[in-house]
Amino acid sequence: MLKTLLPYAKKYWLFAVLTPLCIVGEVLLETRIPVLMSNIVDIGIPDQNIKYVLAVGLSMMLMALCSLAFGALASIFGAKAGMGFAAELRKAMFSRIQDYSFANIDKFSTSSLVTRLTTDVNRVQMAFMMTLRMMVRAPLMLVVATFMAFRINSSLVTIFLVAIPFLAVCLGTIATKTYPRFRAMMQKFDFMNATVQENLVAIRVVKAFVRGDHEIEKFDEALDELQDYSIRAEKILALNGPIMQITIYSCIIAILWFGGQQIMIGSMQTGDLMAFISYVTQILSSLMMITMIFINLVMSRASMQRIAEVLKEEIDINDEHASADVQLEDGSIVFENVSFSYYKDPNNTVLDNIDLEIKSGETIGIIGGTGSSKTTLVQLIPRLYDCLSGRVLVGGHDVRDYKLDTLREAVGMVLQKNVLFSGSINSNLRWGDADASVEEIREACKAAQADDFVTSFPEGYETDLGQGGVNVSGGQKQRLCIARALLKKPKIIILDDSTSAVDTATDAKIRAAFREKLEDTTTIIIAQRISSVSDADKIIVMDDGKINGIGTHEELIQTNEIYREVYESQQEGAKA
Repeated sequence: MLKTLLPYAKKYWLFAVLTPLCIVGEVLLETRIPVLMSNIVDIGIPDQNIKYVLAVGLSMMLMALCSLAFGALASIFGAKAGMGFAAELRKAMFSRIQDYSFANIDKFSTSSLVTRLTTDVNRVQMAFMMTLRMMVRAPLMLVVATFMAFRINSSLVTIFLVAIPFLAVCLGTIATKTYPRFRAMMQKFDFMNATVQENLVAIRVVKAFVRGDHEIEKFDEALDELQDYSIRAEKILALNGPIMQITIYSCIIAILWFGGQQIMIGSMQTGDLMAFISYVTQILSSLMMITMIFINLVMSRASMQRIAEVLKEEIDINDEHASADVQLEDGSIVFENVSFSYYKDPNNTVLDNIDLEIKSGETIGIIGGTGSSKTTLVQLIPRLYDCLSGRVLVGGHDVRDYKLDTLREAVGMVLQKNVLFSGSINSNLRWGDADASVEEIREACKAAQADDFVTSFPEGYETDLGQGGVNVSGGQKQRLCIARALLKKPKIIILDDSTSAVDTATDAKIRAAFREKLEDTTTIIIAQRISSVSDADKIIVMDDGKINGIGTHEELIQTNEIYREVYESQQEGAKA
């Protein structure tokens, strides 16, 4: 895990180095002060030497101020290094996620990735900052204070030499038992975030069906599970405090007892005992810091592993073996004996032995019932998924021969779920072409039958859509997504049930515009309505992951039972 994460701290190496250096200065000055205090008590006061007391006292004040300055600098440098490290981690994770295939994202789930980018990185950031400061301060303070105490009275130091191994065994046992429980707790964080995300995304549906109480109950269950797992993790970790306290107070009692006896017999001076007790306090505070470090590292270890999993995830779709020289020349598509499984299991396929040829510039309709794998079929074209067996050729080349950017830039896709981003209509449309002119944007919107409603808004194309396009209707959202895809000027455009929310008249106008403006573009339309694909050059009927029939509207009416049944049922519905 450390080999995976630490390279992201390199950019802030100077702050990471300056922090422990400042800590060293702070500790060396702080551990010198008790000796000066001892000299005041044992030399200055008995001799009533005011000048000596003032000189040594002034030295103590200067050391304390310098120690404070070093501590403040260490805090500043540590914060810069820790926050910078966290920022680089988040950048690396976010960048890695952008390269994920759909299968990679499905493996982690959206809510888990959000938790890893936020909560887990926060934990690791705190652990890193604590490591830079306390991981240096605590051991150095422990060693230096123990050395200084040993110089004062070696016999009393043996008390700590007995206590430290005992603490080490106890803390090691707690760490071993606690780690798996914290990892399970973070999984419950994922589940809780998933519950919140699902509710917020579908809040309108929740309100429409008056299911607020049900959602609250579901969220409470998620919270209860998280609480239970948190308590299970903390139960063992809670033993750390009592063990530490018992050890510390036992040491103090033993030191006071044996040190007091030595003063009574004259083998130890009062000032030395005061200095020794100061060093004892420093040693004990060091042990407490070590305990805090231990607790934080145990808690963050699970987070570090979860972050490392995201960074080390093997991306199953890449273009390492593709050639930049391979360019997409036309919009022809060929499926050669293609089978596909989401789980890469040949016994659990959702597409079976698909053989299909689409000529460049053709308009293809795809019809099929729910679960017939219509969407899965078209997602193989821009390599959103890779087929299990067989191959998909686009423009005469296997899709795996193209650089992903080259392939996907040539394929415009309007997904089944229409997604718009916060910002203006104009900024959303420019996802299709960042350099598009105003005229090109309007032409694309006119083809998608979006220009009229966009210009009806007071701010026109600069209208702010809000998060997810909340202030436009479903049909308007679909038309904006179509316009965005058209701006790419793709060689292949795929409309995945993307006119389902518009009326039949608007649907017909969109198809007419496509025939006029996309004459050389291969157009694939997935639809539930026969009317949306009836004028296509070829219609594919899907059934249970297989091609059930291919032909024109007239041919399928005569030869394909599934197509005919769908057509007749829609005709009867239209008459009713």
